Amino acid sequence: MVWDIGTELTAIRAADLHRQRRVYQADGPVHMVDASGRRLLNFCGNDYLGLANDPRLGRVLRDWSGPTGSGSADLVTGHRYAHEALSEALSDWLQRDRTLLFSTGYMANLGVIAGLTRRGDLVLQDRLNHASLIDGGLLSGARCRRYRHRDVDHLQRCLDRPYRRRLVATDGVFSMDGDVAPLAEIAAVTAQTGAALLVDDAHGLGVIGSQGRGSLADAGLDQFQVPLLVGTFGKAFGTYGAFVSGPAEWIELLEQKARTAIYTTASPPVLSAATLAALDLVRTEGWRRERLAALIRRFRVGASQLGLSLGDSGTAIQPVIIGEAGAALAASRRLEVAGILVAAIRPPTVPAGSARLRITLSAAHADEHLDRLLDALDDPELRDSGRN
Repeated sequence: MVWDIGTELTAIRAADLHRQRRVYQADGPVHMVDASGRRLLNFCGNDYLGLANDPRLGRVLRDWSGPTGSGSADLVTGHRYAHEALSEALSDWLQRDRTLLFSTGYMANLGVIAGLTRRGDLVLQDRLNHASLIDGGLLSGARCRRYRHRDVDHLQRCLDRPYRRRLVATDGVFSMDGDVAPLAEIAAVTAQTGAALLVDDAHGLGVIGSQGRGSLADAGLDQFQVPLLVGTFGKAFGTYGAFVSGPAEWIELLEQKARTAIYTTASPPVLSAATLAALDLVRTEGWRRERLAALIRRFRVGASQLGLSLGDSGTAIQPVIIGEAGAALAASRRLEVAGILVAAIRPPTVPAGSARLRITLSAAHADEHLDRLLDALDDPELRDSGRN
């Protein structure tokens, strides 16, 4: 049969790659309660600054007196004052000319890459880029190539080819490994070759750099060196949505050509109002980044003392590399029995043979929470996996 769905699902389960959603009820920024009533410490979300449950953002939603929905696409009647205020505040914060809002980070990357490139162009991507960047390249119709992870020499060789336009796309902070792209070196190579550079800083914005301006600020790069900065609000900001920010002409062109922004209903304006409040907290409450940095240092020391195989990450994303998908899944289940929620990340999200526990830290975690995590990770099977 052409549509032999059952056989395909059986094969996925047999390879330990089956995914399953569960229902959780957030009980504060740390504890999760699943359908069975168990309380689990959450060490796998992306709420890096602990803002997703901040009562000040909740009050914005509670006190909102405007319409629930925007009622139309941005270019029809959907763009409201709350959207415009957020766009202007982001541009000011990031020191960029203009900002265009999108419904999600996935939609932003699809729209930006497919809006700017087409057949006859070249899109070059880090091998470990997020799926949305890869899919944006495929959607564009351009020639797509992937250079070795963080390998600027390989990138430069790949750029030495005649194409109408060349676009380099990279994560700022890589979502599964937590390491940071060598952005200054990449920007230098793209400038030398006339290529444009897109950085998706979903996991860097709010977390690193002056005032949390992200990996570009940390590398000292401006909008002329990196004209396309994509960011999301569902991580450090604790809300929902995404944007691209850059020089005025680039954003104006995307406003004309990014189909995932043009042909969709604008996001609810109340979300922009809540995100504007979150941006103020990101900018002014630097103690959140300091707290997160202290937890990262403490975790890495403790995990190293346990003999775990850590990734090369100084960010909130701390992967414990295990190897095989089945072993990672079993480790995740053992942690859950101990009251710790950490997802097993398996192929195709990560390369075969590199399944892992993707541990993420938040400024909302208390010292005793981290102690419980390290106690649960004191597992001989995890140490043995790291040596294999």
